[in-house]
Amino acid sequence: MGLRLASLSTFNVSRDARDTLFLLAVLAWTAAPHLAHVPLWCAILTPLILLWRARMALHADPTPKRWVLFSGLVLGFTLTLWSYKTVLGKEAGVSMLVILISLKTLELRTRRDTFVVFYIGFFLVLTHFLFSQSILVGLAMLVSVWGLLTSLVLSHMPVGYPALGHAARLAGQITALGIPLMVLMFVFFPRIAPLWGVPQNSVFQTGLSDRLRMGTVSELVQSSEIVMRLKFFDPLPDLSSLYFRGPVLSQFDGREWSPLPRPSFAPEDTPRALVRPVGMGVRYEMTLEPQRLHEIPMLEASVSGPLQESISGRLWEAKFLDDLRWVAPFALTERVRLRSEAHTNFEHGPREAVLGLQDYVTLPPNSNPGTLAWAAALRRRPELLDADNQTLAQAVLQHIQTENFLYTLSPGLYENSDLNAVDEFWLKKKAGFCEHFATAFVVVMRALDIPARVVTGYQGVDPVPVDGYYIVRQNAAHAWAEFWQSGRGWVRVDPTAAVAPERITRSAILPTPRSLAVAQLGQAFGVQLELLTQLRNSWETLNNRWNQWVLNYSQEDQFQLLQRLGFEKLHWKKIAKICVFTFLGLGVLALLHKLWSHFRADPWARKMAGVRRTLRSMGVSIADHDPPLTLAHKTQLAFKEAAANLVGALRALDELRYGQGASARTLWPQFHTVRQQARQLQKNRRQQHHNRISKAMGGDFPNRP
Repeated sequence: MGLRLASLSTFNVSRDARDTLFLLAVLAWTAAPHLAHVPLWCAILTPLILLWRARMALHADPTPKRWVLFSGLVLGFTLTLWSYKTVLGKEAGVSMLVILISLKTLELRTRRDTFVVFYIGFFLVLTHFLFSQSILVGLAMLVSVWGLLTSLVLSHMPVGYPALGHAARLAGQITALGIPLMVLMFVFFPRIAPLWGVPQNSVFQTGLSDRLRMGTVSELVQSSEIVMRLKFFDPLPDLSSLYFRGPVLSQFDGREWSPLPRPSFAPEDTPRALVRPVGMGVRYEMTLEPQRLHEIPMLEASVSGPLQESISGRLWEAKFLDDLRWVAPFALTERVRLRSEAHTNFEHGPREAVLGLQDYVTLPPNSNPGTLAWAAALRRRPELLDADNQTLAQAVLQHIQTENFLYTLSPGLYENSDLNAVDEFWLKKKAGFCEHFATAFVVVMRALDIPARVVTGYQGVDPVPVDGYYIVRQNAAHAWAEFWQSGRGWVRVDPTAAVAPERITRSAILPTPRSLAVAQLGQAFGVQLELLTQLRNSWETLNNRWNQWVLNYSQEDQFQLLQRLGFEKLHWKKIAKICVFTFLGLGVLALLHKLWSHFRADPWARKMAGVRRTLRSMGVSIADHDPPLTLAHKTQLAFKEAAANLVGALRALDELRYGQGASARTLWPQFHTVRQQARQLQKNRRQQHHNRISKAMGGDFPNRP
């Protein structure tokens, strides 16, 4: 382990107390990450119980009475039932397990109780992966396994005061021996759903919402958390065309935007028919982090499929809707990986006016009257009296460019009511973030009787790929608009580009107060911002490889790996056979190692064991620890003068072994002499026995060889 663990013997702590305190520390470390998942009462009771048990160990206090333990069990059961209305399920089960293992430490009396705590501790380690399979959790649980194995090794050393460092080294060796087998089982064991349906990270991060008010997107971009990682199999499109479509918001009540209600999924063939790709597509792979929405933020416009993935042992397929959204049948609270093909240059939607377009011109009454009046005045301009929707949209964008609108994360609070927030932005403050520009643009277009809607999602990627993957972060959250144009359908327009074109063309994210604070802190400590960025990229690279190679290691990846190793036409039964033969081979290797270890034993001990077996077969009662001199004494008592030569050979062997100047060159030939004298003694005894029988029978009998 490199460093010797500190021993509690310095503080005159008994062996039992030290081992108990170490086990309690390991259990506290193992249970600590669960304190974020369990109720408050469990997070308080568990450390209190462990501290109580530690005090008992230090003061050699007796363990509590049975009724105390039973009362604690009833209390834990009752509080779990009160918190979750059940004692079944993941959260309730983990809470019960945490409180039970802490109560079990109160009755540590015998080695049997200790072993029970060990095995419950190993089970507690496994429960952490029901909530997260991140690298940090894996490393923390590796430390827990090491600590539990160290305690297990200590329990098998009942004599003396063995050092913790020595036990930890043995536990580390045991762990290291098990790692190759663990890797082989992970790589080659058949991944048959739902056997491999281990839940992935179920704690989703803050992300897009299906509701939008002014200021919500600017709050979201304060985070630099990763939303998705992208690998492009074709040349990367221009950054200005990388729009990842999320919720489409078409219903406005004066305060908040929300989606139009949909009774069910639209048929697949109808939405696909409304998409008209232009030019070549771009193939890409997306690894999406857990989200709280059904929408999958696919690159516009992704029309290829099927999009399906195995999550927790179940297959699912996303649906493609007529507003270009891809929607999963459930909230994506787990990490998913999927592939598709997108056409960044496309047209979509009906080319001719249809009845449903009326839903996209509705505005709430008595809201934003100033903006509506401004739109009416724009419409009355002579040059715009007969203008089409495209020309009117350009006029609105030109107004944003010429009126000195400001693109900022901190536009300040709006003093008026929400019903007139667009008025205050469009006519007074003229400062805002992307959602201010998008929502105001849609309100103006609807006031001009043009169908329009707000689209939220993400725009752009980090310009420099990390480990071959382009990263989209929460600070790339964006809102833009669409309006309907006769003969073309829905047309995307990004009002933010009119005031801050670098945000779209170069993915230039505005620096948040948090990032500025990090930069100032780094400069205060003499750390360059570039170094902090490199450290972050290195961590994200490691985390991405963990996600791709471990968490996302699927049956398809397993097949591809085995095919590269020379196995063709694979299925899970064939993989099972490979596993069986692999484990049999490992068993044979273990047996050979055992035999090799046997022959690697001390030659003196091995040869002495042969001498003892020979003497026992002759009827001499000896022990396994008897040295040659003792063997000579017992042999002389058993055979008297008949064994004089053998006794002399044994004494000479003892002298060579324990005398001065003994060497293997003189020692090993003496074993040969001992064996010869033993065989001669056996032969003489058989001859004497034959002679006695012949004399008793009164005749000569041929002697057996």
